[in-house]
Amino acid sequence: MTRTSSDTALKARDVDESSRPKPRLDLFKFVPFRLNRLAAEVSAALAVEYQERHGLDIPAWRVLATLGFRNDACSAQFIAQCTRTHKSTISRAVTTLLNEALIERVENEADRREFRLRLTRKGRALYEELFPQLLRREDEILACLSAQERKQLSTLLGKIEQSLDLIQTSAEADAKQAY
Repeated sequence: MTRTSSDTALKARDVDESSRPKPRLDLFKFVPFRLNRLAAEVSAALAVEYQERHGLDIPAWRVLATLGFRNDACSAQFIAQCTRTHKSTISRAVTTLLNEALIERVENEADRREFRLRLTRKGRALYEELFPQLLRREDEILACLSAQERKQLSTLLGKIEQSLDLIQTSAEADAKQAY
């Protein structure tokens, strides 16, 4: 069998392609990885405020924070969906907070089989004490950004949230009866 110039060219191309390094995913440039890593670090930095002083873990704080910014009681399912935390993790946090009398169950007027959650006076006092500290800590974390950059970051995060169809405000959640 005689080789043609096209056979030789194909073999040369195959050798060239096999010797080239295959493209790899650089995690440090992959936005989902960067966002996840950043979220974990920021959560850990904020957790110092409520873990060391009050013994709350991140899921417990998420429950308190969600109940604290709302005007009415809500379900554990709402909290899990709003915070994107697994429902079993929220369930354990709810049990802990109920045992510490920081939250309480209230009957759902519309569906007596369902219970909603709300802060107790003790829980409200803790929330009111913590959130200014967390806002100060957020300012410290964002201090590396100018006011304009903070605004741009907020705008860009909002665009990503919107493209993923995420609810961005509690008023929007209430209006859509979401979560």
